[in-house]
Amino acid sequence: MPEQFKNFNKTRIAPTPSGFLHLGNVLSFAITAALAQKSGAKILLRIDDMDRARAEEQYIQDIFDTLHFLEIPWHEGPRNAEEFNDSYSQMHRLHLYQEAIDQLREADLVFACTCSRKQLIENACTCFEKSIPLSAPDASWRLRTNNSHELIIKNHNGLTARAVLPVDMHNFIIRKKDSFPAYQLTSVVDDMHYDVDMIVRGNDLWASTLAQQELAHALGRDSFRDIAFYHHTLLTDDIDQKLSKSAGATSVRYLRENGKTPADVYMLIARMLNIQKPIGSFIQLADEWFQQQNPA
Repeated sequence: MPEQFKNFNKTRIAPTPSGFLHLGNVLSFAITAALAQKSGAKILLRIDDMDRARAEEQYIQDIFDTLHFLEIPWHEGPRNAEEFNDSYSQMHRLHLYQEAIDQLREADLVFACTCSRKQLIENACTCFEKSIPLSAPDASWRLRTNNSHELIIKNHNGLTARAVLPVDMHNFIIRKKDSFPAYQLTSVVDDMHYDVDMIVRGNDLWASTLAQQELAHALGRDSFRDIAFYHHTLLTDDIDQKLSKSAGATSVRYLRENGKTPADVYMLIARMLNIQKPIGSFIQLADEWFQQQNPA
């Protein structure tokens, strides 16, 4: 385990209940839990259920079943699905998200967009120039981004990375057409609300990290820049595609129901990573993974 991971207070496991958790999720959880253990950080369980069309009770329950089955710990947040629904759902923090949206609107940092998904695929959004009223029906709200200024991301090892907002994140959505806040906004507000100072996520979310830094800057949440990020490579299948929650054979639920033990699950991930040593726990998996990523 890298010696650079020290003196963090809180990290988080933040799954979305849009499908049954798969082996790629487990790898990310294992890395998060191992780094928390080594750095003394507490782990927050934060379930991102703002996508109301896809969040289902069976997927929420699967999160708890998976964490308990694999003995992955957490210290803050709901202990079961009932407590999550009663006290920890993002629906209970809608007022915080709305305050952030109102702040951006009052600062004239948002514009309305009525583009369909097909229009966005075929052409870049041009609604910025149309001055569509924010009250227009079926309109999402987008952040007016500064696409040229440099964003600074603090790494896990105390160093910084510098980048500009990628083209596909220009003027990203902060409020969806259904009037619910979008992922980038809820993630920033939640991480600030819970005082998270270390975030572990896959490389596929690098663009989201940059978008969230841009949003935090627009909101004046300068302390967001002090959060350390660790972006890890993804677990892939036989044809080098990242795992999907629709791929049932790699779901922990499928493996558990077919008699696999936690050690079997960790060993399966290890083999996918070409790790040949016996693996029986999340900490062993993470240790071997880091050694593989950072050979002596």
